[in-house]
Amino acid sequence: MNYLNNANKKTIDYFKMLEPDFPEWLVDYINTKELLNQQYISITCGTIYSDLFESHYFFSSLDHSIAVALIIWHFTHDKKQTLSGLFHDIATPVFKHCVDFLNDDYMIQESTEDLTTEIIYNSAEIMQLLKRDNIKLDEVNDYHKYPIADNETPQLSSDRLEYSLSNAYLTYSILDLEEIREIYSNIEVQTNEDKIDELGFKAKEIAKKFVKVTSRLSVIYREDRTRYSMQFLADIIKRLNEENKIKLEDLYTLKEKDIISIIEKSQYAEIFNIWKNSKIVKISKKEPKNVYFVHHGAKVRYIDPLVDGKRISNFCKESKEMIENNLAYDMSNYVYLDFKF
Repeated sequence: MNYLNNANKKTIDYFKMLEPDFPEWLVDYINTKELLNQQYISITCGTIYSDLFESHYFFSSLDHSIAVALIIWHFTHDKKQTLSGLFHDIATPVFKHCVDFLNDDYMIQESTEDLTTEIIYNSAEIMQLLKRDNIKLDEVNDYHKYPIADNETPQLSSDRLEYSLSNAYLTYSILDLEEIREIYSNIEVQTNEDKIDELGFKAKEIAKKFVKVTSRLSVIYREDRTRYSMQFLADIIKRLNEENKIKLEDLYTLKEKDIISIIEKSQYAEIFNIWKNSKIVKISKKEPKNVYFVHHGAKVRYIDPLVDGKRISNFCKESKEMIENNLAYDMSNYVYLDFKF
């Protein structure tokens, strides 16, 4: 089976935009069991299954990883860095970052990354491919060591660029493919203020458009409906785990639809369907009574990109205001729907 032969055409067109000359050596890695498991996990962290969200396009964790790898390859043509990007989410469980909420890691959202090395090491397929290509495990098991692959907020990395582009284009339909192409074609490798390579823009106006889009997405990633949904799914999984109906290892071996099937056959089916069919969450400044509610913050994702080696917020007033408005989003509300847990 070649995953790319069966992927959605819209996704394949997006891949071709990122890298017209697809690196064929990458295909064998993509088709390993461990990476193929990621095709059943949505990048929306489970929110795609509720009418609270407008997204209905299934862009998988594997799609995201392939796209990150293509971006890295496009800008570096370095196999080790490219593979680090392909592997960076290989330890992602169902509902993606919801499991970080399960692990009380909703502010950093990196609680599952420790399994990356173990999963690669235990894959005979992947290890054989690495041996074939004369690449060591410790050269590809941590994409944090490659600044083009990953870096600290608010810098622009391949990972941060990818989920910004795919969410804007495929998940939330904010931009069309030509607008995505306009943004992507304006990016190059630049040297930042710390004398480290970073992805940056050639033109201020394109960078400003990117800041506008990513500031909007940044709010979506942590707004009331999102925090509520991710914590809600995490709490259902926690309850089912305590009741021995879901094992924690199931989150890494079953598909999202399998977990949903278990939920819908459990005592939580009714409240799950209320969440699934809801159009809007309710908010309160005071703690609501006799209902399940969520009351905490979440990881803040934002980008202040380089333009010719300088942060856009340092010389573009509009971009600075968009970033500041994004960062000022209020996460102090109690968020709830009308049911008890």
